[in-house]
Amino acid sequence: MLRTQFEEDLLNLHNQFYEMGMMVSSAVHKSVRSYIDHDKKLAQEVIDHDVEINDMEVRLEKKSFEMIALQQPVTTDLRTIITIMKASSDLERMGDHAVSVAKSTIRLKGLPRILEVEKEINEMSNYVKKMVDNVLIAYVKTDQKDARMIAKMDERVNDYFQKIYDMTTNTMEKESDTIISGTDYLHVAGYLERVGDYVTNICEWIVYLATGKITELNSNRNENF
Repeated sequence: MLRTQFEEDLLNLHNQFYEMGMMVSSAVHKSVRSYIDHDKKLAQEVIDHDVEINDMEVRLEKKSFEMIALQQPVTTDLRTIITIMKASSDLERMGDHAVSVAKSTIRLKGLPRILEVEKEINEMSNYVKKMVDNVLIAYVKTDQKDARMIAKMDERVNDYFQKIYDMTTNTMEKESDTIISGTDYLHVAGYLERVGDYVTNICEWIVYLATGKITELNSNRNENF
């Protein structure tokens, strides 16, 4: 009886984690959409919904600790719970970065824009969203091969960041009236780059789930767990 209750709890934990991941993916997507379209209403929606993402992380963590204390799971089950706890904390931070992008949207005043940079930011965000969605599928399948491939995708996120950085700073030097909006572009690209780093963290947790080993997948990141 206990075992089946435990399995049910574990399945619920899985499902909640996946649901949280979908909410974060949507938040990242909407925040950049709001930024590019100057849609303050959509940006506010992202900010308002962040409390749900935070609540989910707290619930997941609480339930995880409870299951560890009461059921004393071993091996794979314990790894699963640890993975969900750690990866949900990465998701929560991604949500925070989506909020930061949304707040940039709300700050936007009718300043001169650099449209080719916005096009790159849009592409970068679509690419990052694809990484987030793919990592959730890799998690559901405990597919470490996919996880390793998704972590490799982060190199392209860094390339996007570099390209946006170069284009923006060049324009800012030539046209001083773009300095304020340009600084914002750099922030937004930086937030997206961090989301890519957190996706890589989750890839590492998937490898841990599959193998029991903590493996660093991208050594060139700004910050590891």
